[in-house]
Amino acid sequence: MIQRVTSRSARTSSLRTRAAVLAAGMGATVVLGTGVAAAAEASAATSATSAASAVQAQAAAQAKAAKAQAAAAAKAKAAKAAQVKAAQAKAAAAKKAAAKKAPAKKAASWVNPVSHYKLSASFAQAGGMWQSTHSGQDYAVPSGTRVVAAHGGTVVKAGGNGAGDGPAYGNAIVIKHGNGTYSQYAHLSKINVKVGQVVKTGQRIALSGNTGNSSGPHLHFEIRTTANYGTAIDPVRFLHGKGVSL
Repeated sequence: MIQRVTSRSARTSSLRTRAAVLAAGMGATVVLGTGVAAAAEASAATSATSAASAVQAQAAAQAKAAKAQAAAAAKAKAAKAAQVKAAQAKAAAAKKAAAKKAPAKKAASWVNPVSHYKLSASFAQAGGMWQSTHSGQDYAVPSGTRVVAAHGGTVVKAGGNGAGDGPAYGNAIVIKHGNGTYSQYAHLSKINVKVGQVVKTGQRIALSGNTGNSSGPHLHFEIRTTANYGTAIDPVRFLHGKGVSL
């Protein structure tokens, strides 16, 4: 009777021990599972942080590269602008130097008294319309054609009746130039200057016409050695000597 009780007690103790061991094992498993899960979460967080850092680093690198590229482009643009400016300055300097070296264009000393003309009666030409021979050069032009001073000087005669040289000249002007030279303009329709007036080369002095002893509208032009009739010289040869082409 005593032996049976002991055996039952030993069996009960053995069962309790095995249950305790099983419970302990299960607890260890639970603890182990919790640790693995925590480790996985920590690893994921670390990976996410690393990925974010990599993205930020890449963005920063791209921004830096873009900034460097923009700076390089601006520098190249500035260099090109400087080159263009330097080239323009060089061209301007060369043009200025060339202008200084080029001889100044000399103003015409003598000019033809009218433009768009046709030469008609010439100097010393014989004819029934003159007392002896023709005393000047005729320029056939329509009435009202602009007449200019062949050279600068002072008006010494202006008016009708050939300005004192006779009715054959009609309305006329005589201008005194330097070195004892005078120019005469006759058969005018209108006179635009007066005695004593100083005129410049090429300045308008009258309009051509058909007054006096004239067979048609034209300008009668003379070069004289005095202001009066009878001292005329060949005007074409004179103008040629002054570089004027007729």
